Amino acid sequence: MGDVVSSHLDESRRETITARTRDVMREFGAVYQQQYAVALFNSVRYEIEAGGGTQSQLLHRKDPLAGRSIFSGSLFQYLEENRKWRSRFVSVPNSYAINLYESKTANERGLHPKVTINCAGYKALDSLEEYMELMNTSLPGIKAKVGNHPFIKCASEFPLILYHPYARHHYFCVMSEKEQKKWHAVLQDCVRHCNNGLSEELTVETPAFTDSVRKHRQAQGHYGTWDMMCGTPPQILANLVMETLHPELRSVIGPRLKGKMQQRQRNWMLISDAMYRQVLSQTSSQYGALLDTCEAQRAPLDARLRTDMDQIITSKEHVSGKIRALVLPKVEPLLRTSIQPYISSILEALMEPTSRGFSEVREVFFREMVEISKNSLNGGTKEKLGEHMDRLSMLAFHPVKMQSCYEKVEELNLEGLQQRFEVCSPNVFVSRAQILMREQMDNAVYTFEQLLNQSLKDQGEEDMCKNVQRCQDRVLKKYDYDSSSVRKKFFREALLQIIIPYMLQQLSDSCSPELPRFRELIFEDFSRFLLVENMYEEVVLQSVTKDIMMAVKEAAVQRRHNLYRDSIVLTNSDPNLHLLGETPQVDWAAKFGSEEPDSAANGGTEEGGSGSRRRQVVSMIQMDGLPLSYESCMEVPGVELIPEEDVETCDDKSEDKSEDEEIPEEPRSPDSVDEIRDLINPVVEVAVPVSGEEKQSPVTNLMEPTDSTITAEDGLQEEVTHVTTVVEKVPRNSIKKSPQTLLKELLGSEGQEPAKDEQVEAAVEDVAEEMLEAVQEEDSQLITEVSAAESDSDPTPLPPSDSSSRDDSGFQSPTNQESDEGVKVPITNGLSGEDKTIDPVEVEVILA
Repeated sequence: MGDVVSSHLDESRRETITARTRDVMREFGAVYQQQYAVALFNSVRYEIEAGGGTQSQLLHRKDPLAGRSIFSGSLFQYLEENRKWRSRFVSVPNSYAINLYESKTANERGLHPKVTINCAGYKALDSLEEYMELMNTSLPGIKAKVGNHPFIKCASEFPLILYHPYARHHYFCVMSEKEQKKWHAVLQDCVRHCNNGLSEELTVETPAFTDSVRKHRQAQGHYGTWDMMCGTPPQILANLVMETLHPELRSVIGPRLKGKMQQRQRNWMLISDAMYRQVLSQTSSQYGALLDTCEAQRAPLDARLRTDMDQIITSKEHVSGKIRALVLPKVEPLLRTSIQPYISSILEALMEPTSRGFSEVREVFFREMVEISKNSLNGGTKEKLGEHMDRLSMLAFHPVKMQSCYEKVEELNLEGLQQRFEVCSPNVFVSRAQILMREQMDNAVYTFEQLLNQSLKDQGEEDMCKNVQRCQDRVLKKYDYDSSSVRKKFFREALLQIIIPYMLQQLSDSCSPELPRFRELIFEDFSRFLLVENMYEEVVLQSVTKDIMMAVKEAAVQRRHNLYRDSIVLTNSDPNLHLLGETPQVDWAAKFGSEEPDSAANGGTEEGGSGSRRRQVVSMIQMDGLPLSYESCMEVPGVELIPEEDVETCDDKSEDKSEDEEIPEEPRSPDSVDEIRDLINPVVEVAVPVSGEEKQSPVTNLMEPTDSTITAEDGLQEEVTHVTTVVEKVPRNSIKKSPQTLLKELLGSEGQEPAKDEQVEAAVEDVAEEMLEAVQEEDSQLITEVSAAESDSDPTPLPPSDSSSRDDSGFQSPTNQESDEGVKVPITNGLSGEDKTIDPVEVEVILA
């Protein structure tokens, strides 16, 4: 491997790479110094004029991942050195870098990782076919046949590949499809986070850098979006150098590569990686020196700006007016023919998948609120609530839970518009929308935490469900408004990113030669802050901004995709809430006294051997000593309350029941708090004599209640007792069966032979007929008894529901009252006196 790289990247070619990088950085540095002064002027002006946009209704926390790690687990990695697969322990800290260790023990001891992967610029793939399509473009003229495998042989059917157009590729595999989906979500989240390497809090450096890169590429004839605008500034600059250097060296080195097709692809990947690492090292050092130079000049520039701000603004307006007179006559025909007819279609293509993604964020958040409400209604302990809230606080950074939201936006398709407006791919907009969705989810979670914490301080811990419901409704309303504001801003920015480069390209031949003469109108003292090229772009932007604003406003007025008008909520509408944003983040585990789970079970890792353990957002750990071939991403207790797949989750009821008591089938999870309340059923009490000592047998049915009195004959007392014992075995789908058929099936459900005695069958039929007659005769009397019993136990009974039994839900049924006839058994079945059939039932009988 080393011989291949050294033979093709000799000293002369490395000098060529160094010289090309130096030239690109020199050109970029000159543009960056100009744009730095302009960005500083815009920042100071914004600060002085106190400009501001729409105020967020939700709270925002500055460092949500402080003291957290994201993920840890084990999988197989392919090693280039010996071409073998080895088990590796993976740890993803809050920086989203992927650290690979030989074992979990090495990670816990604080040893340095064997490999650290920065995922900026990578693509997370889960199929060899997709990888082969990308590899076929790496070397022109060398293509793999359909079905051919790359130069690696995967150890399982579930590969995971990190692909980079310039850097080394990384190959992993797991042993099941479920593991593959989880790991793929984690890798995608790492790529998504690392690609977002430019901080918006740097109000001078970030605008100066993005404008400099854009202008540098426009000078090379590249307008439109750029997929490799990802990562930190040195990484982006390395991609900028490789954009032109990579194809040149490939055309020289590619024909000289020897061996089979797969071997040549592998060798070129290794050569490209060596080139990229050399360029990245050079851009990192040179960009750092460039940034230090600009920062040294910032203080005197800032002082001059604050002194002459009025004169600078006046001069800019004067020159902009002159440029506008030149540009507008050429812009208006372009707008009418090539821009305005396409704005609505571009906006619709952006709105639909993006709005579905934000709606899914709302649904995921709502489902977590339902879980917390269920815990409160079922009498959950404070420790249980603390565990729920601790997991909820990191919901936005859980890649598996958020995957359904991200997948909605990935459906964004600009086909038909990409070539016209030179949009390389929609990935730029997809990644940006996903970052905004994660921010909105975290804002909603953080706001709910602060509101609930304040509510518990003011009203105490009594009636927890009402507090949760009140805070939930308040947060959802604020989320709807913020979601609308964020999406409208995203749509406007996306439209500008698509349209403005196209307009600049169309106007460059006619307008660019005229721009130098406007420089004479700018005073020399202000020339660093006022650039003619920037003012020209602002004029072009202003010419189309009105049409874009009107299109987005029209969509909001029509309430399309749940967009709100800006005037629907006043600025600073909830000042008391924003005061809570200044309070520290709530530690729910400490607040409710729940002990921190064991670090091995919770996925905590020691950072640098310091002994301080971090709580983990997602835990899928391969425990040492277990065979990796069985499960390399084992679920760890403590994550199950946030459902990862489309399966129903239920609380563990076994702790509350005795060992000899049979646990009934769990009901499905309700979708709302109102549905949870509806699970309480009114219970009808019926008298049933039982031979020997009287026993209470609560029988709850989920159909509409029908009052009846059941009297068993002495000859059938044993059979009736057996029926009541096994009646809980009635399946949900027992629909419209006769009493004879149903009772005969029940008698045989306990492993016994169905009764064949004709006398027994006749007696059973008589019992059913007497049950029906009792319903008709004593209907009014039993309704009065039921009303009195329910008023004693619950003054405000809730309506009946179609869910399952409530014995395991935390609710208490009304107290049974005894009569002279025998024991009153609660029953709510749907017996009909006319057709003598039993409606669908699901009953639970617990014998004393």
